[in-house]
Amino acid sequence: MTVAAVQNQTSTSQLSGSSAKEIGDRFLKLLVTQLKNQDPLNPLQNAEITSQMAQLSTVEGISKMNDSIAALATQFRASQALQGATLIGRQVLAQGAQLALGASGAAGGVDLASSADQVKIEILGSGGQVLRTLDLGQQDAGMVRFAWDGLDVAGNSLAEGAYRFAVTATAAGREVEATPYSLAQVLSVSMAGSGLDVELSVLGNQSLDKIKQIF
Repeated sequence: MTVAAVQNQTSTSQLSGSSAKEIGDRFLKLLVTQLKNQDPLNPLQNAEITSQMAQLSTVEGISKMNDSIAALATQFRASQALQGATLIGRQVLAQGAQLALGASGAAGGVDLASSADQVKIEILGSGGQVLRTLDLGQQDAGMVRFAWDGLDVAGNSLAEGAYRFAVTATAAGREVEATPYSLAQVLSVSMAGSGLDVELSVLGNQSLDKIKQIF
């Protein structure tokens, strides 16, 4: 097996966790073996030896770079966890259509992909029935926050607890893309395989990228 062949094998296996020193030792042993067993009538040329030594240097460099990237990734995850801990107890707007009705009412948000001349929020009961409709009128593109006082369509106070809402947004009679957001409290944070997860009061576990605003 030539040094070049081992380089290809090492690259495809992403160095298999070997250190730069181990890879260097392996290549040097193979090169010495090649030199010892070369055909006396057709010896390796200086250019070939130089090329294989250059390949060795390249693989060592790749190994060291991979080690550096792994170290940076570890530092980044630790930094994420530290930053995430500062979110605990904070109020956030996160993607979802849940409302937590308390003594002072409930609040949520809608992210409009474009401006709308009519935006309506329907407050829904556990069975999906419409309890109240909030008319937000004309709104520009972006995040639109709304508040609900906890009253139904007849003006009666509803029991505190969990509710849902649906959004309807139109412009010139055409539907406008509208993403609902829930107001929630961050209860805890945890590291996940792909990043940071947050536990929210009305939405449960969500990835950090689901959070739109922090208060």
